[in-house]
Parts: sequence; C-alpha cells; structure tokens
Amino acid sequence: MKAPQFGDVGSFIKEHRERSALSIRKLAELTGVSNPYLSQIERGVRTPSAEILRSIAGALSIRTETLYEQAGLLDEQELPGVREAIQADASLTTSQKQALMEIYTSFATAKQEES
Repeated sequence: MKAPQFGDVGSFIKEHRERSALSIRKLAELTGVSNPYLSQIERGVRTPSAEILRSIAGALSIRTETLYEQAGLLDEQELPGVREAIQADASLTTSQKQALMEIYTSFATAKQEES
C-alpha cells in the first residue's frame, strides 16, 4: 500500500470541487462535513477518514476508490481495470461501451507510444 499523501488528495478534491462549480460551503452542505474541515483537507492540513472521503466522492460524483487511491488507501492494482469497469457498467448500452473502449484504447496506445 502506498504511503498516504493527504496534500495530494486535498488538491485533487479542490480541483474536482472547482470543476463542479461548487463552493466549499456547498460541498460542506452536501457532505455533512464542516467547511473549515474541508478547507483544511484541501490544503493538506487535515487527514480525511475513509468515511469522509466516501461522502466527498458522492458529492463530487467521482468513484470512492479514486479518492482512496489518491489518499494512498488503495494500490492501483487493487482497482478494477478501465476495460472491466466499462464492461461491467449496466447503465451503458453496448454501443456506448464499444465507443468508450475504442476511445480508451486509443489513449492507452498513444501513451505507450510516447513512453
């Protein structure tokens, strides 16, 4: 397991909060976590618990596992692969799954070629 890097998870949360056009107060309202505490998490001053990370993930519409990984609570190997996640998503149609697989494959191939 990776060593926790809570400053990293804090900046990750802040970036996603800003992308979602949420104020810290609105995120506090959605998560039930005080805005001073959220601010301290974003600045890397406080260490969020797994439960708080789960609340934040729900409010920001991101996978809980993504925040756990950012916080060093999960190794990347423990997470399901992108292809498996796409195939397992019951909310996607077959054509949507196929399109996402093609996009993912093109990005993965491009990244390998750059290396």
